[in-house]
Formats: sequence, C-alpha cells, structure tokens
Amino acid sequence: MTFLDPKIWTGSLFDGGWTASRTGDVPVVEPATGAELGRAGTAGAADVAAAAVRARQEQPAWAATPYEERAALLRRAGRLFEEHAQEIQDWIVRESGGVPGKAAFETHVAAQECYEAAALASQPLGEVLPTARKRLSFARRVPVGVVGVIAPFNFPLILGTRSVAPALALGNAVVFKPDQRTAVCGGYAIARVFEEAGLPGGLLHVLPGGPEAGQALVADPNVPVISFTGSTAAGRRVGELAARSLKRVHLELGGNSALVVFDDADLDPAVSAGAWASFFHQGQICMTSGRHLVHAAVAEEYVARLAAKASALPVGDPATGQVALGPLIDAGQRDRVHRLVTDSVSAGARLACGGTYEGLFYRPTVLAEVPVGAPAYAEEVFGPVAPVTTFSTLEEAAALAAGSPYGLSLGILTRDVMKGLALADLVPTGVVHINDQTVDDEAVAPFGGMGASGTGARFGGTGANAGAFTETQWVTMQGDIARYPF
Repeated sequence: MTFLDPKIWTGSLFDGGWTASRTGDVPVVEPATGAELGRAGTAGAADVAAAAVRARQEQPAWAATPYEERAALLRRAGRLFEEHAQEIQDWIVRESGGVPGKAAFETHVAAQECYEAAALASQPLGEVLPTARKRLSFARRVPVGVVGVIAPFNFPLILGTRSVAPALALGNAVVFKPDQRTAVCGGYAIARVFEEAGLPGGLLHVLPGGPEAGQALVADPNVPVISFTGSTAAGRRVGELAARSLKRVHLELGGNSALVVFDDADLDPAVSAGAWASFFHQGQICMTSGRHLVHAAVAEEYVARLAAKASALPVGDPATGQVALGPLIDAGQRDRVHRLVTDSVSAGARLACGGTYEGLFYRPTVLAEVPVGAPAYAEEVFGPVAPVTTFSTLEEAAALAAGSPYGLSLGILTRDVMKGLALADLVPTGVVHINDQTVDDEAVAPFGGMGASGTGARFGGTGANAGAFTETQWVTMQGDIARYPF
C-alpha cells in the first residue's frame, strides 16, 4: 500500500484515524482530462461540530507536552514530506493541474514549514515587564486552543501546511477544511504526514467540505481563531461571521499586484520575470502580477517580447507532457477568465496574443494598451493574463500601483535600486521585491497583505506565527498576599 493509496482515504474524514463520512463523498477530478481519480469524504456542519469538541478536549494535554516532543514530531513531519515527495507531487500534478516543478516546490516548502515550526516550539514566547510594585511581572504567550484552518485549491499543500504546522507546534489543536477540489494533495496528504509522524489522535481533523462546512467552522464556539486563505469576497464573509462571536480571524486574500518596469530595466530578464509572474500555475496565485506597469519608452518592445514568449509557451496536460501551463481548475474559473479578457478588449485593450482556450487549457494572454477601468486591469483575474498599461514618471507609476483596493505584492524592475525603494515607499503593500517579480514566499518570512488583500502578515517567521496562533497573557507573582485598605 502506498502513502496516499485511495484504500486509506476513500470516502473518509480524518481525526487521527480514518472514519467514513456520514455526509457522503465527492469525486476527485483531474482537471486536465476530466477523469475521476477517486472519491473524497465530504464534511457537513455536524462533522465540524464534533471535530471541534474533540479537538478542544485533546488540546490541553498537547499544550502540556514538552516542547522537545512537539518539535521532534514536526521534524518527523518535514522528513515525511521529503520521503514521500514524489507521490505527493504526482497528486498535485493530477489533482490541481500544476506542472511538476510547481508540485516539487510545494513539497519542498511544506517540509520547510514543518522544520520552521519545529524551531518555533522552543522559542521564548514572552518577556519580563517592569512593575512599580515588589513582584515579578511578565507577559507570556499561551496557545489559543483550537485553530480553524480553511485553505484553497491553488497551492493546497503549502497553504494548508503553513497554518497547520505552526499552530500544532505552539500547542494548539487544528480543525482543517481543505478545498474539496484538492482534497487529496491539499488535505489527505497533510493528514497522512501527521498520522505517520505520530501526532496523537484528535489534535488534527481534516474535513474536506463545501461552504456549509466552512461556515460551521467559522461560527463554532469551540474554535477561537480562524486562519483563512481564499478570495477577498469569501474573506469578507468569513470576517463578518467571525465578528459575531468576537473571534480572531486571519485573512490572506486576493491580489491584483503590480509589476513596475522602468525604462532602464534590462528587458530580457524583465520579460522573463513578467511572463513567470503572470503565467506560472496558469495565473492561479494570489501574488500573480495582475498589472504590468511599463514605462512608455519601452512599452511597445516589452509587449512584443512578452507576447512572443507567451505564444511559445506550451500548454497541456502536465502529467503526460513537458508543458509550461496546465489546466485551470474548473470550467467556472475558465469562463470567468475568458469573460474578463473579452470584456477588456471591448473596453479598448488590444489583444497581443492568447485569449483562446481548449477545454480547461487557456492560452497565456497579453493585453496591451489596457485602460485602467478595463475588467482585466481592475479585477483579480486568477488566470494566465498579463494586462499592460504605461506610465511616464515615478509619481505616475506610484499612483497606478497604489490605485487598487488590493495591497499584496509589488515587483519593481530597475537598475536604480534606490529609485525602486522610493517607489515602494509610495505604495501600500505587504510585500515588495525590487528587481524581482511579485510571486515569492518563504517559510521564514512574514507574509500577508493590506487592504482588500487581507489583515496583514499573519504567516511565516516567529513573530507572525506566534501572533497568529497564541494569546498574550499577563502574569504577576509575589511572595505574600497583597495588602489592601478594605
């Protein structure tokens, strides 16, 4: 039996063991072919409620477990991601439509998230405070209890592991709802890793499900913190629902990031970076460069080179051929991408290349002379589309880059790095890359967006993870009972 053998997980939910879903199951579909790869269990509201109760019961003993043991378990989890990387990658390719390189990146980062989480378990989580009285006063971070995690389909392994691993390392239990469309590579793979690593039962619940399960998790009184990654529209609903019970919610949402290309940039690497930023994983990345802001002096050449590169990129089934782009996740996403492209052309944009599809395979598309009000410029496309708009001055570039409700990532390409930093000072965004494109993430770096892109850096690094998955508690200690005038 292989690590992700369907005999283990078919029709099941995970709570430390495998239990047949009472709600039913859904097909696991390969987007490239439409083939059914298996059937995943699906969770309903009752499943979420039961998981939250058990997680709350089991969590105190886990929090009391010595940090060395928690750290060792996280290290074992990282090694398991590495040992079973090829099988997990095969599922990422087939289930999510990612190319093999993208799948390898996911397993690598998932392992790194576990290793960084292992180190987090032994970090000093507190500080001694000054006090005007004769006593010891200190602040310490304590586990929140149960963390609810909701992750999307696009980078399912990374976007689940980056919350699950640090939450467990810090002494919490986790109820995790992966996207049903990537239930295996984004849900069951994580469950199997922690099962084999020896995590005690009841501390991690993996419940693939739809909106009903997500709403139940956000509203559950036993889950004080929600870590959500997904669209801005869904994030707003999550935030509104969580606010009713005054629970903390961490939102990593959509983006419409700008890649700014100055006239002094070397165009060969700039075009390569621009193509990667818009076409990697079919543009289905929150950090994708959704707006290429190019200096008017080089815009015509940039568009011509980008269109030529896009036209040469092979598109097809990543499981059977050497391709640069695989399929979009489903027909609904494909139709939305195509509508945004065609509506933008109707609004005045020029179609430099692409704009066509076969099945779920959408050709990488370059739109030139895009008006700032065109749908593909103003909205998050989440598809392989590169809209190009021009600017003439740094101030104009800053106004364009900042002229979006989103604030996730910013790429700036220029030989003058101080000019790049001056531009970055004028754009509200959670991430800035000078002389790189917008798509980048590391387990050691704080990550998050501003505005419609989320509630700030809630993932990565010691500070962000500790802030996300612990509460601050003030403690004082003194030898004798304090005397009062009453």
